[in-house]
Amino acid sequence: MRAMILAAGFGERMRPLTETTPKPLLRVGGKPLIQYHIEALAAAGVEDIVVNTAWLGEQLEAWLGDGSRFGVTIQISPEGRPLETAGGIRRALPLLGDEPFLVVNGDIWTDYPYGKLLRRDYSPVLAHLLLVPNPPQHAAGDFTLGADGTVDCGGGERYTFAGISVLSPRLFDGMEEGSSPLAPLLRAQAPGAVSGELYQGYWFDVGTPQRLSELDSLVNKRNTGSPPARG
Repeated sequence: MRAMILAAGFGERMRPLTETTPKPLLRVGGKPLIQYHIEALAAAGVEDIVVNTAWLGEQLEAWLGDGSRFGVTIQISPEGRPLETAGGIRRALPLLGDEPFLVVNGDIWTDYPYGKLLRRDYSPVLAHLLLVPNPPQHAAGDFTLGADGTVDCGGGERYTFAGISVLSPRLFDGMEEGSSPLAPLLRAQAPGAVSGELYQGYWFDVGTPQRLSELDSLVNKRNTGSPPARG
């Protein structure tokens, strides 16, 4: 399975840090955020990774290289101006092939084992989402998760989309190229077309300088033997 890391955003909430550094290269525990994803994907057996770039993309492309130092092949999908999540994926489809592919937001940190996603059959669905308990900054959540693993926007307990998914290229059939978010596309699918699973391990949305600083401290503690808190 191929994978795509979403790394093209402006990182506006992370200013002033992102005025000179693209968000995926901000460091946590001594390493850029995006490096954690590349290493975890490589460990899971993913060999081909696509990374989209826009804001300060030349820095990100120079740092990534061809991926060989991580044991993977990295291809760049340049956008010029960020196309949002669905638009960025739509642009990169020629690099992702005809089979379902794994997508990871570049501005999260998690210990989720990506290899688990490589062992599922995705032929019945257009998308499979990883959901997490709602963090304080997103208490309303995004989707509900049925007992049968289906995801929708109906009643019941809502969970937050973790920014990790497996998507079929068919999800984007009929979509014109341009800027477009992913959530409305997912919500527009027929019942049963989107599945999901709940993960209750470590997951962090690194959305602000404060959360970046908190995560850096927690990961450093983890590296010295003290487990980080979930957040």
